Order: sequence, then structure tokens, then C-alpha cells
Amino acid sequence: MKPTTEAASPRIRLPAEWEPQDGVMLTWPHAGTDWAPMLDAAVACFAAIVREIVKRERCLIVCRDAAEVRRALPDLHAELLICELETDDTWARDHGPISVFEDGRPCLLDFTFNGWGMKFAAARDNLITRELYRRGFFQPQVAYRNQLHRVLEGGAIESDGQGTLLTTETCLLSANRNDHYSKAELEAFFKEAFGLDRILWLRHGYLAGDDTDSHIDTLARLCDVRTITYVQSDDPTDEHDDALRRMEEELRAFRTADGSPYTLIPLPMADPVHDPEDGHRLPATYANFLILNGTVLVPIYASPKDALALERLAGAFPGREVIGIDCRPLIRQHGSLHCVTMHIPVGFL
Repeated sequence: MKPTTEAASPRIRLPAEWEPQDGVMLTWPHAGTDWAPMLDAAVACFAAIVREIVKRERCLIVCRDAAEVRRALPDLHAELLICELETDDTWARDHGPISVFEDGRPCLLDFTFNGWGMKFAAARDNLITRELYRRGFFQPQVAYRNQLHRVLEGGAIESDGQGTLLTTETCLLSANRNDHYSKAELEAFFKEAFGLDRILWLRHGYLAGDDTDSHIDTLARLCDVRTITYVQSDDPTDEHDDALRRMEEELRAFRTADGSPYTLIPLPMADPVHDPEDGHRLPATYANFLILNGTVLVPIYASPKDALALERLAGAFPGREVIGIDCRPLIRQHGSLHCVTMHIPVGFL
């Protein structure tokens, strides 16, 4: 009798953001979102981001009304893919698809988005990934994997494309996400889902005004397999100083897959920006940049520190153009440039 053999599990790889892209997804603001009191400013900021994206790759826009998008971008047609859906909000990084390769085949992972631990309505946003897939916005060879038994936002994870994930404990282990699982159980699950060899967990670091429980994309970012940029405090009187210094110590202790220290490139802590209505501090950060084909888009805030942030990121991404986008409207709703976008690797759109 011949022995039975089980089929080998597919080799899964979570690509890095700096790898070649087909496009970027955004979810458009409308009057039914929290952007309503400042909708014109939000739309102008989204339009500025889209205009930079389409110089380099496609742009997939999810919106309530395609006419609203076309009014804001009247000269752009062929460069845009538009899908009309009802939406709760605009944070595509967190409700958009997470793209992996299974034995080289492109595959969308659809995790539950629950409004950052049930803080905000998210039922309609949580349907976006499967609706985009169902409506044919991805190539026929793209597979879909239902991972809705786990809560995960794209802004919570950074991949080097070679088996290392960078994340924060305060987000992934927070209440109302996956708190019924232990850290060990979550680590085992994400290693399997993303084909990881290891996870680098940060315990420290936060931004005042942040709703995400310290998404990694607001604090520290992988720029290549050996380089991490991160927010550094230079003011002992700032409320973030202790947490950011402790985060910096953790980053210094991390090692690359071959055992070497990471090259660390500090980004300035953004000058305080306060909400004009009630005065609370907004989560301005230069770490919330978006990597595109040949380019890095960087959030700026009309601050003297903008130039230093752009200079540091130009050093982190040699050979890429570095462009600042005024994101003061975006931080009014407690996010920034990376938060409103989701990159889509080559082979998907």
C-alpha cells in the first residue's frame, strides 16, 4: 500500500512596500463622514495625493459617488479605477486588502477591520476588500483568502519582504481587537498567514491624539532590509519624550536577520499641531510616508522641521524622489498620508 502524502503548504511572502507596485488605493471623503465640516480641504488634500500617484502608477479609488471624484480630478480618467461603494470613513491603509504571494501567485488577505477596537463605525468599510474582489478590480489570477476571524489593520504592520515583520504590542494586543488570543498565539498565526520567520515587537512609543493604539506606521518604518527610520524626541519637556526614547532603545537592540544592528535614521518629532476647535494635540508624524515606484510621498505640516524630515528621508531612500504633501487637513481626523492609502504590488490590479 502506498504511503499517503499531504500537500505541502504554500510558501507565503508578504512583500515590502518598496517593491514594484501596480497602484495605490484610496477611499474618498464625503459629506457622510467625519470630514463633513472640512470636506473641501480634505478633498483638496486627497486630490494632491492622487495627482502624485498617477504620475507613477494606477490609482484605485473607492467612493460613494464617482461624480464627486471626477469633479475633484476632471483631467484624470485613464489613470483612475473607480469603484462606487458606501463607506464609513477613508482610512484605506486599515480597511484595504493586504497583499501576499502564495508560491508566487498574488493573493488578497481580508482581515476584519473593526474601527480600531470598536472605537468607530466600520461595518461598511469592512466590506470593501471582498467587494473589490467580487467586482473584478483585480486580475483573474489573484486569489482571495478570508481571514475575518482575526482583526488587523495594514497600518499596524511593516514587512521587509524577506520574512521579518515590525509591529507594536499596544496595537495588536489591545482590547477589542484580538485580546482573546495570547501574544504567542497571535505570533504563530501571523507567522503562518504571512510566511514570516520572525516578528519584531515594539513595546514603547505613542502619539497624542492617535486613535490606532500606536500603529507602527506612525512611529517606525522599514526602508530596506537593514534600515529603519523612526520618530526621535529632541525635547525632554515634550509629553512623548520618555516613550520615544524607550522606543529608540528597543530599535537599537533589534538585529537584522543576519544578526547585524539596523541602520537607524531618526526623523524629527513634528512640532505640536492642535485642533483649532478644542485645542487637543493632533498626531502629526513624518513617519507616515508612502513609498511609490521611484518616489516617496512625505506628510508635511508647514513647519520648519519639514525640510529636515525630507532631507532625512532622501538619505533613507537613495535614488527615489522625495516629495512633501501638506497633510494638515488629514491630521484633523487623526491620521496622515500613509493612513489614507494602501499600496498594491505588481501583479494584482
